[in-house]
Amino acid sequence: MTKAITLPRQPAKGIRARDYIFPAAIALACAGAAYAGADTTFDPALQKFTDFLEGSGGKIITVLSLAGGLIALASGRFALGQVAVPVGVGIGVGTGVPIVTSVVTAVI
Repeated sequence: MTKAITLPRQPAKGIRARDYIFPAAIALACAGAAYAGADTTFDPALQKFTDFLEGSGGKIITVLSLAGGLIALASGRFALGQVAVPVGVGIGVGTGVPIVTSVVTAVI
């Protein structure tokens, strides 16, 4: 009589739904309500950072980006990104901050 060889059972490969449902249910049970509104905790930091980007800090960032692009052009390799990145940085610093601030204010 020969004895049948049994192999140990392999765990199923892949993602099981219970791997995500159980932690999600626990998190949902423990979560509290989140309220957006008139919280002004980070207003001083936001104002200081906005002033920096819209003022001399933004100009310094733009000039440094432009200088990096010019140095890359002087190295002998021309790529459109060497010109487009400094232009994008200048536009982003100059107009991006007011746009983002107005969008965040409008959403909240």
